[in-house]
Amino acid sequence: MKSVNPQLTKLGLILFAIACIVISVDVSAHTIAGKDASFVESIDGPAVLPFMYLGAKHMVTGYDHLLFLVGVIFFLYRPRHVIQYVTLFAIGHSITLLIGVLADLQVNAFLIDAIIGFSIVYKAFENMDGFNRIMGIDPNTKIAVFVFGLFHGLGLATKLQEFELSANGLVANIISFNVGVEIGQILALSAVFIALSVWRTSGSYLRHAFVTNTALMAGGFLLAGFQLSSYLLQPPY
Repeated sequence: MKSVNPQLTKLGLILFAIACIVISVDVSAHTIAGKDASFVESIDGPAVLPFMYLGAKHMVTGYDHLLFLVGVIFFLYRPRHVIQYVTLFAIGHSITLLIGVLADLQVNAFLIDAIIGFSIVYKAFENMDGFNRIMGIDPNTKIAVFVFGLFHGLGLATKLQEFELSANGLVANIISFNVGVEIGQILALSAVFIALSVWRTSGSYLRHAFVTNTALMAGGFLLAGFQLSSYLLQPPY
C-alpha cells in the first residue's frame, strides 16, 4: 500500500474541517421554516408553482441529498451515465415521497435522516474501492442508488408531514413539490458535474479523489451521528 502524501493529508484535514463547519452551521438548514412554513400551512387548494419552488429550494439547500449525489456522480464521466443513476435515485425518492405524504406513512425523521447520512458514507466508501479491497465484494451500484433514493424520499416526506396540509389540492401540491425537487436536483447537479468536469482536466483530480471521498465519508458520519444523537435524546412521548 502506498504511503500517504503529506499534501493529501493536509488537503483531507482542510476538507474535513470544511465539512464540520458546514454541518455545524445548521444541520437542519433544508427544513421548511419561516415564511415558507406559514405558506404551506395556509394553502387550501392547488398551488402548483409555489410548491414547485419550495421543492426546488428544498433540494438545493438539502446538502445531505446533494452530498450523496455528488458521491454518485464523482466517477461518472459521461452525461448519459449521470442521467441513468440520477434517474434511478429520482424514481426511488419520488415513490416514497408521494406514498409517505399521501398515505401518511409515519417514520421517525431522525432515523431516516441518519440512514441518509450513512448513504453518503456508503457511496464514498464505494468510491474509495473499500468494498472490493476490504470485503472482496463488488456491490451493485444501481440497486444501491435506487434503494437509498427510497430513504431520501422518506426524508423529504417527513419534512412535509410536520405540517397540517389541506386535503384540498393535496395531490397536485405534492406532485408539484416533487417536480420542484427534480428541477432543483438537475440545477444543482449540473453545476457539480461542470465543476467536476473542469477539475478532471487537472492531474490533481485522481490524486485527490481518495482524500475527497474521505472528507465526503466524514461528512456522512457527522450527519448520521447528529441524527442518531437527536433520536436518543428526544423526549419520550
